[in-house]
Amino acid sequence: MIRKYQKADMDQILDIWLSASVKAHAFIESAFWESKVSEMRDVYLPASETFVFESGAQIAGFYSLYENTLAAVFVAPSLQGKGVGTALIDYAKSRRECLQLTVYRENDPSIHFYKKHGFISLGEQMDERTGHPELVMEYYG
Repeated sequence: MIRKYQKADMDQILDIWLSASVKAHAFIESAFWESKVSEMRDVYLPASETFVFESGAQIAGFYSLYENTLAAVFVAPSLQGKGVGTALIDYAKSRRECLQLTVYRENDPSIHFYKKHGFISLGEQMDERTGHPELVMEYYG
């Protein structure tokens, strides 16, 4: 079930975000992601429209929208490949006519996932926080 985020979900969301970020971005030191947990909790999540995929009492994944930007789509590493990400991205696409996102160029599995779901690459830019190149992608429904 996909539902709107509640404050009680915060710890599970942060755990998913951190573990999935470290797994997906092996080319960036895990200490970088660990240093961003408080920003996620205090700045990014409160500013975003966030929905969670709940399975039983467990959060399996979440996505966050900031205006027309898909700022986050994360699935617990142990539950990846089971349709959770597809359900989340389809739900996000149903809420906006156009979505943009950025994804690290080195993150081939995520790029493939987004292309499979209709996103196209608009170009490339440098992430100033990490020094790694990222693709700007867009979905237009």
